[in-house]
Amino acid sequence: MKISFHGAARCVTGSKHIITLKNGKRILLDCGLFQGMGKDTDGLNRHFGFDPTSIDVMVLSHAHIDHSGLIPRLVQEGFKGKIFCTTATKALTTILLEDSAGIQEDEVKYANKRRALNDQPYVKPLYTLEDAQRSFGFFTPVEYGEWVEIIPEVELLFSDAGHIIGSACVHLKINDSGKYQTLTFSGDVGRYRDVILKSPQTFPQADFIIMESTYGNSLHDLHLTTPDIILKWIEKACLEKKGKLIMPAFSVGRTQEILFALNQLELENRLPEITYFVDSPLSIEATEMMKSFPENFNRHIQKILSVDEDPFHFKGLKFIRSVEQSKLLNFYDEPCVIISASGMADAGRVKHHIRNNIENSRNTILMTGYCEPNSLGARLLSGAKEVGIFGVRHEVHAEVGSIRSMSAHGDYEDLYQWLACQDPKQVQRMFLVHGEYDVQQDFKERLVKKGFADIEIPEMHYETGLG
Repeated sequence: MKISFHGAARCVTGSKHIITLKNGKRILLDCGLFQGMGKDTDGLNRHFGFDPTSIDVMVLSHAHIDHSGLIPRLVQEGFKGKIFCTTATKALTTILLEDSAGIQEDEVKYANKRRALNDQPYVKPLYTLEDAQRSFGFFTPVEYGEWVEIIPEVELLFSDAGHIIGSACVHLKINDSGKYQTLTFSGDVGRYRDVILKSPQTFPQADFIIMESTYGNSLHDLHLTTPDIILKWIEKACLEKKGKLIMPAFSVGRTQEILFALNQLELENRLPEITYFVDSPLSIEATEMMKSFPENFNRHIQKILSVDEDPFHFKGLKFIRSVEQSKLLNFYDEPCVIISASGMADAGRVKHHIRNNIENSRNTILMTGYCEPNSLGARLLSGAKEVGIFGVRHEVHAEVGSIRSMSAHGDYEDLYQWLACQDPKQVQRMFLVHGEYDVQQDFKERLVKKGFADIEIPEMHYETGLG
């Protein structure tokens, strides 16, 4: 049995890992889009580093685009197997991939206009809406806690990862030429104190573990609650400076956490009476979809639902759907909050809002999650005095801040807790993925002290034998 790594290898995007059995059967774990990798992004997304027709079956840990976003291209290039995921992940992935396809098509239209002016050949999108919709027929839902045979001699078990609705840790029980071994892929591990979702579940003993390490050397700030932190930024940006507070937020998970925090402030009579815009059709659709899976919510949210039928809605909230409505926000002169995707500010409507507001010192840009080092969000957080947006240089006069405590990824204490159900002596090898290399090196040292002996940090396209 072999394992190879074709994404999220010493970086935090593009998750793709392949298990190759002795009989030649191949299992793909995730098929994520690379994001925020600068000029290398397009090339990484157009070339898998493996033959899609060679993959027999795929297992998807969760719906986030850096884990699911290249599925349409995988199908386009000849993959014909089943894609196993949870029911909620299937529902969420379909709306995310349709949105992603729209972005691919729009970005190519914009790029081809520029290429035409320079007499350059046109480029094609990574995939189209039709490609995305065709891929939906390959999805096969599996519930948490059920062992299911996905190909002969290989069984799959999903445990709740607590990261986003439907997210799962993947456990494979493999009979490889008469030798049974268990491999666990963490996907993205959530937090044990998440305000909305259940905590990550315990799982069976594994021989091999592929583990995310996004916050492998960090602890989230727990001294202030998210509602308190957001309130301070609203008071400063909107009430004191009389400006706009622009919050780039991932459509799935982060946007809902922000809305829930604002709802909490309203229930406590602390929410300032200004207008709160959610300018992202995808975020709106994802929020509605989340409400259809209340069984994924933790007991705290279940109690709130008994007295508040919609914990993601409050006075002053307005949803922006059309492009025309979004453009009108440029002329909105009153203090307000604009919540818009994408979370790294590298695409989507929020990029336009930043472009139109970044040179006004009354305004504030508040990052709410992890940003790839080459993304617009990361450049702003680094203190850049000038940034390029849509090919135009802009001076940064708006205040830039971040809420470090808002993350759907567990910190190293959460990751320790996730591993607590494992006997380190029985884990033959561990592979750290989905993390920046310096963070992974720190996390590796921490894990060695916990008793995990054989830990590797694979490079892109690295392959090695197991057992």
